[in-house]
Amino acid sequence: MLADNANPQPARTLQAFADLQARLAGMFRSFSEPDAPRTVLIVPSLSMDREVLAGISGVHHYEERMLCYLMLLRMPRTQVIYVTSYPIPEPIIDYYLHLLPGIPAQHARKRLTILSCHDGSQQSLTRKVLERPRLQQRIREAIDDPSCAYMICFNVTELERDLALRLDLPIYGCDPDLLSLGSKSGSRRIFREAGIAMPEGFEDLSTTDEIVEALVELRARRPGIRRAVVKLNEGFSGEGNAVFSYDGAPEGGGLARWVRERLPRLAFEAKDMTWELFEEKLSEMGGIVEEFIEGEVKRSPSAQFRIDPLGQLEPVSTHDQVLGGESGQVFLGCTFPADEHYRLDIQEDGLKAARALASKGVCGRFAIDFLSVREAAGTWSHYAIEINLRRGGTTHPFMMLEFLTDGCYEPATGRFLTPAGHPRCYYASDNVESPRYRGLTPADLVDIAALNRLHFDGACQKGVVFHLIGALSEFGKLGVLCIAPSHEEAEALYRRTTEVLDRESGAA
Repeated sequence: MLADNANPQPARTLQAFADLQARLAGMFRSFSEPDAPRTVLIVPSLSMDREVLAGISGVHHYEERMLCYLMLLRMPRTQVIYVTSYPIPEPIIDYYLHLLPGIPAQHARKRLTILSCHDGSQQSLTRKVLERPRLQQRIREAIDDPSCAYMICFNVTELERDLALRLDLPIYGCDPDLLSLGSKSGSRRIFREAGIAMPEGFEDLSTTDEIVEALVELRARRPGIRRAVVKLNEGFSGEGNAVFSYDGAPEGGGLARWVRERLPRLAFEAKDMTWELFEEKLSEMGGIVEEFIEGEVKRSPSAQFRIDPLGQLEPVSTHDQVLGGESGQVFLGCTFPADEHYRLDIQEDGLKAARALASKGVCGRFAIDFLSVREAAGTWSHYAIEINLRRGGTTHPFMMLEFLTDGCYEPATGRFLTPAGHPRCYYASDNVESPRYRGLTPADLVDIAALNRLHFDGACQKGVVFHLIGALSEFGKLGVLCIAPSHEEAEALYRRTTEVLDRESGAA
């Protein structure tokens, strides 16, 4: 389903977009040199179902997560245009520019254009830009040379395709016609094609009857099953998930009636979700039913990949996701790299799915999520869960690590090494949150960070970087990235950061 019921204009043909995207491959070849001129338009729109997103605290500030792309300004002939729904306070921009290695902040600021819709409504950022012809004109005027300019978006839907055609700019991202490959149903089809283990289940469901039938059949295939998960195809950060319990289910006949009666009591991950709304969303976007993977020791790793405009596929990273919520399905943060006992295994499984996606023309960054369970013998079993054909919660922390250290990921070991060959790990979270943080301004955060030495030290390539700073004052929420040579040091740095914030804000 498209956010905001978007529909492409009839005149914007698929062929026109294909021709536009063909330009990207040509200009990408010239970008191998850091001094090559380019202009990057950043449109960090979460073009997704608004009611699903509504359950996320301060969600409109998630447009700030892509401020990591300001680090592109370290390349002296690169221009960046960043568009947001509402103006980003200048102290936040200054904070990022002073992180730039080797480039004076003033030089970078001259090559940065910040534009805003001045619109805090719930509709997606891209739709807001499409409704403002004068803003589109200002974007065009800010581009020195359109032949070496392109767009980067959080995700690419028909809305972003329409904006690309309006601006005559290609998008470094997945063609909207391929987005169904990254839905919950599409993910299961790709995993099946690639021969990757996944939970027992059913896809392409859109009615209550189909959900009931799937839950009944799932119990027949897994007689000892305790729980199942019902997921909307386009859920975000686990907010479109709900857990169904088989506790008390009849052993004989009547299971279908029993299941139907209990559907309104699904345990929804989204705080304000109801069965009536969930059923409506199911009919609009479809969904899946699959077994809930049980286990005493269970992890949620992910593998990230990139397919560039030339069609070249490469592993980018692995993470262990930090999850929360009622049943542990809501994304809170991540640690990098994933556990050494299995990170290369999930990377290899992920590559099987990534190759299938590449063969279908997918382009850009994406992640493949797994559930991993430690068995009694100490080995790990992995189950592919979903494909995210977009930038996500693991994208911006890894990009900041790359930009800040100028290091690189080593696919053979799953480690990240600095230019001097030293390993780096991190703990990142989008959900450092407390009611007592409310009222702290960006300037207050900078003061707290400076006084308590919570900053990134380029000399030792270790420290703290904040994001989602704009959500702090109103929602008492921000993001943090803690970089260190080991997981233990990174997590200790995270604990110290939260302790400082609690103390400085008077939080219990």
